[in-house]
Amino acid sequence: MQFQADILGVPVVRPQVTETTALGAAYLAGLATGFWANPQEVQAKRQSDARFEPKMCAAERAERRSRWNRAVGRAKGWNE
Repeated sequence: MQFQADILGVPVVRPQVTETTALGAAYLAGLATGFWANPQEVQAKRQSDARFEPKMCAAERAERRSRWNRAVGRAKGWNE
């Protein structure tokens, strides 16, 4: 999670419940059936476990992303 925050340059918040796919489906079903009145009620239930702040400097972030983009470019079309 720290690397994601660093490479994206934005904070990353890890939810307390990591099964977010199942939880999201349950929230949508609850909204559809009227169990929750509105999305704000669902949002109020969200709990965070940890917050990761970017620590990587902008120059290093740019260099790493540039190397990643070059690697992706080399990998394209390898099976043609």
